[in-house]
Amino acid sequence: MSVLKFENVSKSFGEGTAKTDVLNNINLEVQEGEFLVLLGFSGSGKTTLINLMAGLEMSTEGNVTFKNKPITAPGPERGVIFQSYSLMPWLTVNGNVRLALDSVFPNMPKAEKEERVAHYIKMVGLSHASSRRPAELSGGMRQRVNVARALAMNPEVLLLDEPLSALDALTRANLADEIEAIWSAEKKTCVLITNDVDEAIILADRIIALNPDGTLGQEFKVDIPRRRDRMEMNHHEGFKKLRAEVTKYLMDVGIAAKAEGKRVLPDVTPIHGVPAAVKDAQKGLIDHNFLDFSQLHKIYPTPKGPLTVVEDFDLKVQRGEFISLIGHSGCGKSTVLTMAAGLNPISKGGIRLDGRHVEGADPERAVVFQSPNLFPWLSAKENVAIGVDKVYPKASVGERQDVVEYYLERVGLADAMDRPAHSMSNGMKQRVGIARAFALSPKLLLLDEPFGMLDSLTRWELQEVLMEVWDRTKVTAICVTHDVDEAILLADRVVMMTNGPQATIGKIVDVDLPRPRTRKALLEHPDYYRYRQDVLDFLEEYEHGAKPKAKPAKAIAAE
Repeated sequence: MSVLKFENVSKSFGEGTAKTDVLNNINLEVQEGEFLVLLGFSGSGKTTLINLMAGLEMSTEGNVTFKNKPITAPGPERGVIFQSYSLMPWLTVNGNVRLALDSVFPNMPKAEKEERVAHYIKMVGLSHASSRRPAELSGGMRQRVNVARALAMNPEVLLLDEPLSALDALTRANLADEIEAIWSAEKKTCVLITNDVDEAIILADRIIALNPDGTLGQEFKVDIPRRRDRMEMNHHEGFKKLRAEVTKYLMDVGIAAKAEGKRVLPDVTPIHGVPAAVKDAQKGLIDHNFLDFSQLHKIYPTPKGPLTVVEDFDLKVQRGEFISLIGHSGCGKSTVLTMAAGLNPISKGGIRLDGRHVEGADPERAVVFQSPNLFPWLSAKENVAIGVDKVYPKASVGERQDVVEYYLERVGLADAMDRPAHSMSNGMKQRVGIARAFALSPKLLLLDEPFGMLDSLTRWELQEVLMEVWDRTKVTAICVTHDVDEAILLADRVVMMTNGPQATIGKIVDVDLPRPRTRKALLEHPDYYRYRQDVLDFLEEYEHGAKPKAKPAKAIAAE
């Protein structure tokens, strides 16, 4: 039996020349007890679709019904969990859940309300925190309160609008598992919006893609038996096949080749470089161990004494090599990166780049941060030109402009070069950040979770952009990431760090996969999931804060 039905539904906002079509001719039925996942890029209309189900928006054309009755307003039979937490800051966990019951069941006896509140708070694992206020809770705990509040209203349908996207990967996975367990135990109908393919496959009975033009795309049935363990899925042929099919479809409809190539990069030399005498003396040798981390330590003074964050970090990187640096939060990845950038003093040991010790910041080491740090009042072109003007002082104005425009074209911003940064999406801003870094012609490119603030599908797109530009430049690069697939996709070697404090290198995996790489091609490569398992096994070993004994450096080098 279908509980939610869309018949020829379209939704637009504005009128006349300001009219924007968001959803176009949607025909959809959600079956009772089904777990349906709607998957698509930002801006494809996913949230609008779920708002129509919730009764928070009305369709421009067509009919939206719940059990054959038109949806004209929100109702307690449809519980909504949003991406933002929407909790009352002055109320406790108990009070926030109780507030929902008071509004939906005003005549319910007090004892029954208290019993129900306690039941659902326990279900989401927050009994120990029932008297805390939102400010005292982590992001994951706040979202658990949202889940408990929605469940306490006993809705027939749970509508989940990217409820996990603001959480770190581990918390996100744990809460997704809990939502699936609750769905299974409570026999609810669930509709989840996400942009994470793995999350969709783990949770769904059925996945429907939303196309960028607001139409429904391909439907994928998920026949993998429940419960679906994330580690086991890495060996499940059905999971691999479906993952490749969904990924291919989304990339085909959503990631067009936006980069253009009208301009030719001028032959101009940046100012950074080793002195001529040093360069001549090292000729033929410097490609080997081009970047050398030697017994690197970072120690911070604290009231209780020195705290060693990074210890004995030893790594030799060859010219043109791409390294992914991965590990759990707090393991010192970004600390290593900022020391390499010259933004964080080295406590002990050293870093040599192209034969010279790293001391202080220098444009020869370009950094792309999670937040691109643009000047909001300047255009994309002006933001990139600031560095280019300093690095190429001997180039003509026209040559410097060609450098700027060449890299902005490469990252897909040919039509947005003159747009001010404040008017850009996060994805566009990060494209400018990437263009700015490459335009410096750096000896070393350092990327500190450059796509961490972006949704999964935008991240895919920019990974493709990054790989395309890197293939042209072959700049030596290190990328800090939490994302296993991103680490493997980008890297020649994946360097895994143990948990902090006293974090060091725990394992190194050589990624012998063909280049140039695309996500679609790698998902079909027979060795891809073997590399993925190597990294997953290491991360699982350290997942809960454990500090297994790191392998000695000789063992690491031998692998």
